[in-house]
Amino acid sequence: MAHEQNKQLLDALSNCAAECNHCAAACLDEQDVKMLARCIKLDIDCAEICMLTASYVARGSEHAQHLLDECAEICDACAEECEKHAQMGMEHCKRCAEACRDCAEACRSGVTA
Repeated sequence: MAHEQNKQLLDALSNCAAECNHCAAACLDEQDVKMLARCIKLDIDCAEICMLTASYVARGSEHAQHLLDECAEICDACAEECEKHAQMGMEHCKRCAEACRDCAEACRSGVTA
């Protein structure tokens, strides 16, 4: 089954979505929310594409690879933005960036047939 063969990829996608959702919520609690607007938007985009991609991978869709490519690109963008804020001591952005980098790498490794 596709979901059993791709457990590591599915775990990375799920973890990334969870960290992105947490990061977006935590950003909304920061003092300067306006400064974090791009981060929040990317967090939301990244969480959504990760969950959608996980669905395609889990069911072994022939279109999963298209989403994996897009997911890796969005994860990289989210990680890049979060890394800027992590340098300012925002721990939630640091964890999010790490999850996004791991997920992008897993997406690039692709699915196991």
